[in-house]
Amino acid sequence: MTTAATRHSDRRISPVFLGILAVTAVTGWATWTGFAELPGVAVFLFVTAAWIVSLCLHEYAHARTALHSGDISVGAKGYLTLNPMKYTHALLSIVLPVVFVIMGGIGLPGGAVFIERGRIRGRWRHSLISAAGPLTNVLFAVVCTAPFWLGALDGVPADFRFALAFLALLQVTAAILNFLPVPGLDGYGVIEPWLSHGVRRQVEPFAPFGLLFVFALLWVPAVNGVFFDVVDSLLGTLGIHELDTYCGYDLFRFWQDTSGVCPVSS
Repeated sequence: MTTAATRHSDRRISPVFLGILAVTAVTGWATWTGFAELPGVAVFLFVTAAWIVSLCLHEYAHARTALHSGDISVGAKGYLTLNPMKYTHALLSIVLPVVFVIMGGIGLPGGAVFIERGRIRGRWRHSLISAAGPLTNVLFAVVCTAPFWLGALDGVPADFRFALAFLALLQVTAAILNFLPVPGLDGYGVIEPWLSHGVRRQVEPFAPFGLLFVFALLWVPAVNGVFFDVVDSLLGTLGIHELDTYCGYDLFRFWQDTSGVCPVSS
């Protein structure tokens, strides 16, 4: 008998995801060429679409790792199609992360795929499933920062460079925040299999609020300052100047008056 995980339709890439990829490509081209009359709109669409692509890949990594670890149910749930509409919590998975980006320039994916943990044996496998998502953000960050630390930016338009720098910032913040050992985030999922049953039962009620707790904590000026100092320092070692990410965020929020310090297209 064919299992849900082995049916071809369960692994076919969703047209929704392909559409988001197309938006990323077209708006990336518009940002690069200066084709858009309003460069900020092109940057907004490019960064948002690319961010949603990374969210899909983040959740796909969880699901794919779970599949190879023993949970064959992920195929029937549509998790292997990269369709964001198939996620367990569309609000937490797509809407809130995009809102976080708009409000604070913070990349923070939410919980999305439901893994049947009872099908999986071995604590290492459970930890790897949780780590797979943020590791995808790390890989995405490497791709975004590569032109900077490889010195391959000669001839790259300023708008595109700024957009890429801001997208890199989102991936770095997503990786750092998701690896925090806070209930509800992937970092806690990594260590959870190694905790005692009693500790897990005590922590479980707080899991639904972990994401909102972290975001609220980042609104505390002192915490926010320290966090972004770390992020800027890390990006700096990868060749991305703080001005690059600032101008990228400035362009991204096209509905606001620009600061006037960024050399962008008019």
